[in-house]
Amino acid sequence: MRSLLPLYLPPHTFLCKPSLFTRHAVFPPPIGSTPPIKFAMARCNGGPSLAVRPLSSGRLDGDDRSKDVMGCYGDIHIIVGPMFAGKTTELLRRVKAELSNGRNVAVVKSDKDTRYGLSSIVTHDGAKMACLALSELSTFRGQFGPEAYDKLDVIGIDEAQFFEDLYEFCCNAADRDGKTVIVAGLDGDYMRKKFGSILDIIPIANTVTKLTARCEMCGQRAFFTLRKTKETQTELIGGADKYMPVCRQHYVDGQIVVEATRIVLDIEQSAAVHA
Repeated sequence: MRSLLPLYLPPHTFLCKPSLFTRHAVFPPPIGSTPPIKFAMARCNGGPSLAVRPLSSGRLDGDDRSKDVMGCYGDIHIIVGPMFAGKTTELLRRVKAELSNGRNVAVVKSDKDTRYGLSSIVTHDGAKMACLALSELSTFRGQFGPEAYDKLDVIGIDEAQFFEDLYEFCCNAADRDGKTVIVAGLDGDYMRKKFGSILDIIPIANTVTKLTARCEMCGQRAFFTLRKTKETQTELIGGADKYMPVCRQHYVDGQIVVEATRIVLDIEQSAAVHA
């Protein structure tokens, strides 16, 4: 680890509760400032971090360490892909792994998705986990309970494309509250355009996983979601009755077929109205 540089920082504490202290130092304050500032280099989540606080005594003793540093920063992990790619399955796998490691977890989903009820997130193959259904992520802490929220280590978010405040929530949860946030959702809509704000959090994410499904037409890897019905609104909740995963070739071919079908249906409806 690089040696500490004699920098002067404002007399307040910030940064993380390390798993291993590797170095500490004390530097005098600028003239006329408050007490000396205590620096502690630590290794947190695999990398060095710096904990800073005003110095009341000249040492960073073992008995004093818990008072000198605060909770670690969290991280953000994104799982995206088309429908039927196993995004919710992967989210549950990661959340259950964290739970098995003794971490406190909670799962959230959008209350717009009522396909399997509001009290659980459910995969297409039937696996489920209890969750809290919300219209806005900003209400999560209040509904979950401030004390319970503070004890959380991991927050899983399913159907994240429906949350307009996703970016702000993830920033606060990871940067300020030290939570691990695992986000799963669609990166594109049925027109292969950006869906919601899930792509906006890529710059603040630690990892991004893009899953693929299996094309229902040819069995090749499917990267896109094809809507089978004539509705044109972006948000249309549904499953296999409305959507199918397809490869690039069958997305392009399918769009032509779907558009032609829509034109025929519109003509038939118009003729029926004027008959």
